[in-house]
Amino acid sequence: MDFIAEFWAFLRVRKKYWLLPVIVMMAVFGGLVVLSQGSAVAPFIYTIF
Repeated sequence: MDFIAEFWAFLRVRKKYWLLPVIVMMAVFGGLVVLSQGSAVAPFIYTIF
C-alpha cells in the first residue's frame, strides 16, 4: 500500500493524471492474463492480443 500512496503523491505533485488510466489498464490486462493461465478460456483471451 505504501507504493500506491507514493505513486498517488507523485501523480498529484507532478500533475501526471493522464498516467492513471494507462496504469489501470495495464494492471487489468496483466490480471486477465494471469487469471486465464491454464484455463479453457485462455485460447480465446490470447486472440484479443
